[in-house]
Amino acid sequence: MTALVALFAVALLAATILPAQSEALLIALLLRGELSPALLIAVATAGNVAGAVVNWGLGRMVVQFRDRRWFPVSAASLARAEDRYRRWGRWSLLASWVPVIGDPLTVVAGVLREPLLPFVVLVTLAKGGRYVVLAAATGVLA
Repeated sequence: MTALVALFAVALLAATILPAQSEALLIALLLRGELSPALLIAVATAGNVAGAVVNWGLGRMVVQFRDRRWFPVSAASLARAEDRYRRWGRWSLLASWVPVIGDPLTVVAGVLREPLLPFVVLVTLAKGGRYVVLAAATGVLA
């Protein structure tokens, strides 16, 4: 139980701007072989998607402050991110698992008011798919 809570928490943090490595913990738990790989993948996915939803919510809330001097992103950077998201649309969320670009992508989805349901579906497919591939690469999925 403690391992599952830790995995969920690390996966959640890894999906935000905080540094965390959910993949390393997932691999370690998979290789220990004490818990079902499907359960571990589900918990990691749920945590990572929850973190993405936090980003989405922050994007929806923080955009109202875009004209403030303390806003963490320049107007030009935000405009470029919005332009890229509009160009590729919600399907760009399938890249939400990609390091460096995935987390900001989920924030921009919130800024641009992507509806929550399609957001969650696409992010779950992307992040869950990554964990399935990772588990398969460790050899625990036959």
